Amino acid sequence: MSSQALTTILFLAVVALTIGITIWASRQTKGAADFYAGGRNFSGVQNGLAISGDYMSAASFLGISGAIALSGYDGFLYSIGFLVAWLVALLLVAELLRNSGRYTMADQLAYRMRQRPVRTAAATSTVVVSIFYLLAQMVGAGSLVALLLGVDSEALKNLTIVGVGLLMIFYVTVGGMKGTTWVQIVKAVLLMGGTILITILVLAEFGFNLSELLGAAAENTGKGEAFLQPGLKYGVSLTSKIDFISLSIALVLGTAGLPHILIRFYTVPTSKDARTSVLWAITLIGAFYLMTLALGFGAAALLDTGPESAVATSGGNLASPLLAEAVGGGEGSTGGAILLALISAVAFATILAVVAGLTLTSASSVAHDLYANVIKKGTASEVSEVKVARIAAFAIGGVAILLAIPAQKLNIAFLVALAFAVAASANLPSVLLNLFWRKFNTRGATWAIYGGLITCVGLVFFSPVVSGSETALFTGSDWSVFPLSNPGIISIPAGFFFGWLGTVTSSDPEAEAKYDELEVRSLTGSGAEKAVHH
Repeated sequence: MSSQALTTILFLAVVALTIGITIWASRQTKGAADFYAGGRNFSGVQNGLAISGDYMSAASFLGISGAIALSGYDGFLYSIGFLVAWLVALLLVAELLRNSGRYTMADQLAYRMRQRPVRTAAATSTVVVSIFYLLAQMVGAGSLVALLLGVDSEALKNLTIVGVGLLMIFYVTVGGMKGTTWVQIVKAVLLMGGTILITILVLAEFGFNLSELLGAAAENTGKGEAFLQPGLKYGVSLTSKIDFISLSIALVLGTAGLPHILIRFYTVPTSKDARTSVLWAITLIGAFYLMTLALGFGAAALLDTGPESAVATSGGNLASPLLAEAVGGGEGSTGGAILLALISAVAFATILAVVAGLTLTSASSVAHDLYANVIKKGTASEVSEVKVARIAAFAIGGVAILLAIPAQKLNIAFLVALAFAVAASANLPSVLLNLFWRKFNTRGATWAIYGGLITCVGLVFFSPVVSGSETALFTGSDWSVFPLSNPGIISIPAGFFFGWLGTVTSSDPEAEAKYDELEVRSLTGSGAEKAVHH
């Protein structure tokens, strides 16, 4: 059987499996609680698997291993940032959020603020973060399927992106949170299995000797010792060093503000389960990120990573699948074809699971925050709310498809870092100030969200990412006036500053009066089910 046919069959099998799960879950989805929060009956372990499934996205699997293959030590810094971020989520956010909200991030803010302005702001920022993150996943899907099916033409790559978009809309509209969670659990198991297999095969090539692997990587890339030391990518100039600090801050603080991670805490019955799920997620994700070292340096040692190579021209996104092919026996061999198909199918399942989670999050926010609470002022029926969520999923999927087509040459780990920067600048200040500052009020919350969001997106627009560099989104023109690629170092403090400024320039006795109640609820969980129906 030709390797191409084998790849295609394995690949379609994974897609068929996820579609089957979604249809099964749709039969279990009755009301809004099922659609948004999976009926709140997932155990801590199941939710931990689903969170890690949500988090070990295509950016981690394809983007980070690619970043390591191309820039060595500096590429691994993404892994460290993504992992440390979990401690912030565990210690500051997981349990308090599970106790004080119902379905979306805005529930927790709207509890003691004026509903309409706060929910509108939170829904806006949720949709913006989700679309940045969706872009990354769709770009990954395009380059992956093109490699798998041996497609080079732009038109077919664009068709792939449209296909992924349609599949994710199907998952969300049919399966809701139940279907999405089960797809994520299955995908987390497949991804861990595939990564462990490739890691063992790579280490076996070098007699399980790590220093030999690193030495071979340094030699094969032609960069020598510099490849194994800090500074290859971020140590070139003062600007790149500041850029690195900015990236690190965004990665570490971003997770605790990512709406599709926050919404997962609502799918468990108790706050104890929320803690358990984060601990399981940390364990799995920690093991996974250690293995990205073997994948990245393995790709640098065994593949061609020169400027004209397939790894470099894909922005590093193809390092893992091509490495799988190499350790399976090389191009044209049956082993190579099987491993390439397996890893690509797993990466594709990863992409599908993550985009479904993201689309569900933004659709929930549009339906629950904007439609039910802002437009209908709390009078919408559950049936109409879920219907609006399904329509919103179509619209958000459409926007993501249109934006992903021009963004295909950007590294996906980098695109995700942008989503993290927006989450850390807009969502995190409002969530933290609301939980820990009695005087925080409606104007403070809306200013924190809009201030952080506009600062972050504005700086990105005027940065080398969008124009004025070889790898920019618009290569022909140059309006970049902001030198950093990662805006976090300025936009995150700006979010907190605007939150403070909005609060001290207005008074809101009602928000202050309700602080004690929110504090009790966030620490004990009493009354959380009845939240938002006051």
